[in-house]
Amino acid sequence: MTGPYESYGRRLRRRATRRRLLIGAGATVGALVVGVPLAVEYGRPALAEWMLGRGTGPAEIPESSLVWFELTGDGVTVYVPKIEMGQGVHTALAQIAAEELRVPPERLAVVQADTARGFPAQTLFTFGSTSVASLYTPIREAAAAVREMLALEAARQLGVDAKALTAADGAFQVSGTGRRLAYGEVISAHSGPWQEPPKQPELRPVQEFTSIGRSAPRVDFRAKLLGEAVYGYDARLPDMGYGAYAVPPRFGAELLDAQPGDAAGMPGVQQVVIDLPAGFAGVVADTRTRAWAALNALRLRWSEGSRTDTAAVEEQVTASHGVVLRRDGSISRALAEGTRVEAAYRTPLAAHAHLEPLAALARVEPGAGGRVELWVPTQSPGSVVEDVRAALGEQREVVLHVTQLGGSFGRKGGQHLAVAAARLSAAAGRPVHVGWTRDTDMRQGFYRPPTHTVMRGSVGTDGRIRGVEQVTAAGDIIWAVAGLPEPVRDLLGFDPGGLLGLFLPYELPAYRLVNRREQLPVPTGPWRGLGLMPNTFALESFVDELAEAAGADPLEFRLAHLSESDPEARRLRTVLRTAAQMARWGEPLPPGRGRGIACSGDVGTVVAMVAEVDLSGGRLRVTGMDVAVDCGLVVNPAGAKLQAQGSVVMGLSSALREELRIEDGQVVSDNFDSYPIIDMASTPPIRVTFTGDGEVPQGMGEPVIGPVPAAVANAVRAAGGPRLRTLPLRP
Repeated sequence: MTGPYESYGRRLRRRATRRRLLIGAGATVGALVVGVPLAVEYGRPALAEWMLGRGTGPAEIPESSLVWFELTGDGVTVYVPKIEMGQGVHTALAQIAAEELRVPPERLAVVQADTARGFPAQTLFTFGSTSVASLYTPIREAAAAVREMLALEAARQLGVDAKALTAADGAFQVSGTGRRLAYGEVISAHSGPWQEPPKQPELRPVQEFTSIGRSAPRVDFRAKLLGEAVYGYDARLPDMGYGAYAVPPRFGAELLDAQPGDAAGMPGVQQVVIDLPAGFAGVVADTRTRAWAALNALRLRWSEGSRTDTAAVEEQVTASHGVVLRRDGSISRALAEGTRVEAAYRTPLAAHAHLEPLAALARVEPGAGGRVELWVPTQSPGSVVEDVRAALGEQREVVLHVTQLGGSFGRKGGQHLAVAAARLSAAAGRPVHVGWTRDTDMRQGFYRPPTHTVMRGSVGTDGRIRGVEQVTAAGDIIWAVAGLPEPVRDLLGFDPGGLLGLFLPYELPAYRLVNRREQLPVPTGPWRGLGLMPNTFALESFVDELAEAAGADPLEFRLAHLSESDPEARRLRTVLRTAAQMARWGEPLPPGRGRGIACSGDVGTVVAMVAEVDLSGGRLRVTGMDVAVDCGLVVNPAGAKLQAQGSVVMGLSSALREELRIEDGQVVSDNFDSYPIIDMASTPPIRVTFTGDGEVPQGMGEPVIGPVPAAVANAVRAAGGPRLRTLPLRP
């Protein structure tokens, strides 16, 4: 079963190969080959820290400002190179552009950029909550350069020095006069190519911002309200056919034989496509229903594949040993002192449960070198282009139009339906649209890997932690979809995607972190926040258990173990205190109710939250969530608040309900009746406060999800319930 991150994996593989060459060189000049794994063993902690701080920003930024902007008599259009999948990133990036252009954001036309515009494919890659943070300065610089171009041209048209012009509200005003020239007028009167300024203009000081830092309505609201926004499932072309293709009945099953059967003669069927070397069998028909019916009429023979089930997968993921990612002090001595606490935590397989199932539209021109045009909802356009070229021919010109995404959370990082649509279009000689049903999407996805974490710690009579040993095990997140050879993965010993949220942020005299990665028979991969939420669930739950052993208040216990001098620890202290104040921490609650606190950090953002729960009705009910976030400079407070609330809702859904079940090598929880997600009636009030005052924005899409399950589990314990250590939480 091929993963949708195939070409993303090829990029990772190239990086890993360079490292493997370095390791090989060390072995050549060294006396013993056995020294290589020894060197890696001692270098893993530093390697893990390095990978954790790498980020996922764009690899390249276009040099010309006119790649970002289009100037016409109707005004200015900004081309946004990050994908809109419901997070509101187009609005925030438009605000950044508007700030330096000196125009109201609503006057900017916002268009999704593509490689044809001049953006490198990697710049379009949207992943890891870094869109606004990584493009904040490049967009400001590009917009300032465009403003300076317009100012120079306006000065020429008005016959004044450019220094006499003031830009505001989409127009230039001549100082000391009533003369005014709108941007549109400047553009309409201009002829010839635009000349970029010789040096980078000065950027606007933060204290003069009029767009950044203010709530703005979403730029895509009208199109979505009127049904004009085009999602992958909406994409249409004249004379378009509908495609369907065979997918494995079990994990790991391969197509051994395929025959047309009765499909070719069925009503509306236009093409039957069988390519056994590629493991592909599909049909094209005049309607989607007829395509699905014809697909069922194909005679297919598959290898058996895996017969695994949920219990077997969870048994395989057992935290017993692994590679050391951190070692500070003597953990054996620390655990022998004070009151010892030990606990184990588990999180299950989970689906992405995005609103829109996977879909793609392709139009392939005839001939071996025919042009390929794609309409695909994807987070990684470059991956899709590479995958389609690999399937149809490396020399083909491939143009990809990114549609709106009806949710993703990592699932649409690539898009293998685009390859299927391209294969079917090439064979049928017409555009072909392929769209999955919900159950197919759920059965043929990749999933958040299960985790198992064993925590051991001790607290002294002074109420301070003596030491913590942390042993974690999980299925792969990035390596599972990267295509790296297993020996290379084993040599590195850990998966970078599992590092998020893995390190305790507190001051500890002794700390030992051991990580074990498992290659599972079930496809796993990126899920919102990667390892952040499962790891934080274990760590922040255990901190509460240590606080209980010390007889300490959970909030004060955390504050006592956060450094006063470290800047990141100070930020955590602030959000912890803020969330506690919001939730009226310490005020008594009626019997059966409780509050729980948890915190975490990711992509430059720190988060703390307090969950309030009610167990008095005989079931777990979350009655409120108070969230404090320091994400640096907040570009659009309204949009950031909605992102925070969305993360909390998704975290609550995972904490309370979601659990992917597998039987006989197949997903059996393949729709929302068998894989329930949280509904509006179960969603509590979610209050959000931002505490940051930085001059640059940090990540916002994923960090808030981290502490959600731990805060709820801690609240259950505070309400007099049991200590819950397995998701979903079931008292």
